[in-house]
Amino acid sequence: MNAAAAWWARLRRQWKLYHLGEPEFAFMFEPPPPGEWVALDCETTGLNPRTDEIVSIGAVRIVGERILTSERLELLVRPEKGVTADSVRIHRLRERDLAGGLPLHEAMRQLMRFIGSRPLVGYYLEFDVAMLNRAVRPLLGMGLPQQRIEVSAMYYDYKFHRMPPLMQQNPEIDLRFDTLMRDLGLPQRDAHDALNDAVMAALAFVKLRRLCGGD
Repeated sequence: MNAAAAWWARLRRQWKLYHLGEPEFAFMFEPPPPGEWVALDCETTGLNPRTDEIVSIGAVRIVGERILTSERLELLVRPEKGVTADSVRIHRLRERDLAGGLPLHEAMRQLMRFIGSRPLVGYYLEFDVAMLNRAVRPLLGMGLPQQRIEVSAMYYDYKFHRMPPLMQQNPEIDLRFDTLMRDLGLPQRDAHDALNDAVMAALAFVKLRRLCGGD
């Protein structure tokens, strides 16, 4: 990072800290621990980040090439509107399973403390972060500030750069999660379980970093 970029980064950090809703979360704006990330996933009542709700959160820490399953976070969240039959068929969480879940604001506090300032890793992470940001903004006055790393984008780059030049002109790369995991020779867990999906995203991230030289 050159001097101008470093100055701009410091200025942005100071601006965000000034506007931070709750100072207790200032630690999220510190430099992240070197070589550490957090893989996460959410299960929700639907696919609309404006109206649907989070019902479970899974997260696991990554240090170097190790996935620390002993340092994981697994939360059930009690939705305000309940769950539909369609969403139960996907994530298998019924209203009675969620009755003892955490209120959303408490789940967000636990998640933010678990993440710290570590970059976030996930598969189609944009949706999960959109859902989380809707819950986080009332606490922070802004969305999650951490860097985001999209596993499907890493996989796309990995496959694209190994194609012959002619095929790169019209690339067809299957980005489905099960295809990605099989192609990378990684074990698969039951899908649509937040912790399982977070662990699988972590496995793919570690493998792709290794294949791409650790960048």
